[in-house]
Amino acid sequence: MITIRKADERGYADHGWLRSYHSFSFADYHDPAHMGFGNLRVINEDRIAPGTGFGTHGHRDMEIVSYVLEGALAHQDSMGHGATITPGEVQRMSAGTGVRHSEFNHAADRETHFLQIWILPSRGGIAPGYEQKRFDDADKRGRLRLVAAPDGRDGAVTIHADAAIHAGLFDGNEAATLALAPGRLGYVHVARGEVEVNGLRLGAGDAALLRDEAQVALARGRGAEVLVFDLAK
Repeated sequence: MITIRKADERGYADHGWLRSYHSFSFADYHDPAHMGFGNLRVINEDRIAPGTGFGTHGHRDMEIVSYVLEGALAHQDSMGHGATITPGEVQRMSAGTGVRHSEFNHAADRETHFLQIWILPSRGGIAPGYEQKRFDDADKRGRLRLVAAPDGRDGAVTIHADAAIHAGLFDGNEAATLALAPGRLGYVHVARGEVEVNGLRLGAGDAALLRDEAQVALARGRGAEVLVFDLAK
């Protein structure tokens, strides 16, 4: 079974310095029908205005993945990490027993556009951790590149959750499939452009939720950048 959630069905918040679309209930947006999908809890599509950002705040017992689409995201945390994330890079922060961090757009004239993803960990109380890796466009062109996985295989960042994240870029005749094992859930988020997911046309911000499907099949993209999640129920 495939359920399509259109971009304009998501929650939306405009804080002036931050414009954010919420795929699942988050902060002041609450929808009992969209509290998460499997162990995927949050996908926020955030746009941070120049010279602004999230002040220092805390998290615990959550795997947080940041995926930058445009601009740059500066990160500082209580573990001593300081880094700037740019398009093509994936950041993983394991909040574990507790971590504090800030995220900022230092550019004077360009907004930062990124996806903030939260996944429930396999167990609580782990030591906080941080990891950041680059995945070039050539590695994602016309295929699904593994970017996050529990065992960090194939050069992916390591997440402490029963989930895997793949990223791909698709145009024209480029196509790819991802097999889903029995009992697994699939979730497709179209970050930009258009693409067919199992024969259904999706645009930027749209999502496909797959239950009891054998695979995710992507085809006929038009400037598409796509994230595909293999999730525990």
